[in-house]
Amino acid sequence: MSNEPKLIAYVVSDSIGQSAVSIARAALNKFSELEYVIKDYTFITEFAEIDKIVNELKSEKDITIIFHTFANQNMSEYLEKSAKGVCNDYYDILTPIVNRVGEVTGLKSNTAESDFQAPLDKEYFDRITALEFAVAHDDGKEPKGFLEADIVILGISRTSKTPLSIYLANNTNYKVANLPLMPESELPEEIWEVNPSRIIGLTNDVEVLSEIRKERMIAYGLDPETIYSDKIRIKEEINYADELYNKLNCKIINVANKSIEETAGTIVNHLNEEGLYHIIKKPENRE
Repeated sequence: MSNEPKLIAYVVSDSIGQSAVSIARAALNKFSELEYVIKDYTFITEFAEIDKIVNELKSEKDITIIFHTFANQNMSEYLEKSAKGVCNDYYDILTPIVNRVGEVTGLKSNTAESDFQAPLDKEYFDRITALEFAVAHDDGKEPKGFLEADIVILGISRTSKTPLSIYLANNTNYKVANLPLMPESELPEEIWEVNPSRIIGLTNDVEVLSEIRKERMIAYGLDPETIYSDKIRIKEEINYADELYNKLNCKIINVANKSIEETAGTIVNHLNEEGLYHIIKKPENRE
């Protein structure tokens, strides 16, 4: 195994990038003797972010290929220009195909990337495992699971812990556990044993959170003006959470006005920056 060639595939996208990851994996799996690792970079929308990726490429000792998908052609061109001479090769996954379809049909493509259905392979079953893990470890259930999780999400009420956990499990196959925070609640001891780089602390703005909680109470047919939506109380909860995050030395993300997709992309990129790549290697029992 140690004598096999090793390749590092950088998958770079301005969206969640699952199409690009799936295509890259499918191509690399055609080479049974190739040992490979995929590093995925999502929601890359600035030239400066590309510069950081290229700088990381410079430190790689193995063969490197970039697979990329961008709606903005300027981003594709900048990436390829910056990576020229740094990596062994780069490939725009979707643009050639999309352009050809457009030429044949005379139609104009949508700018957004569309993911496709994956076959029932190891990736599919990994996703099911990740989803089952997220459900089993939602809202602080089974604290020992924090030590098995790829990502541990902390946050006070209504900071999107559960939908974010499910989204990450479904779209990235990460095993995600989450824990609701309240000043009056006792923190499980296992949290202090988790690698801080794997912990994500969610926060929000007081005004935004108050409105979200009021809407939640109205949806249940209850009075929206309660301690749950009180701004002073919310501020206390946020301060408690921020203090805990600082003690844990974990990544803090303010989810105010952010979509689940944006927050998920921030988390994946954070793990990459910390060297905690979602390692994807060839399946063990491939034909």
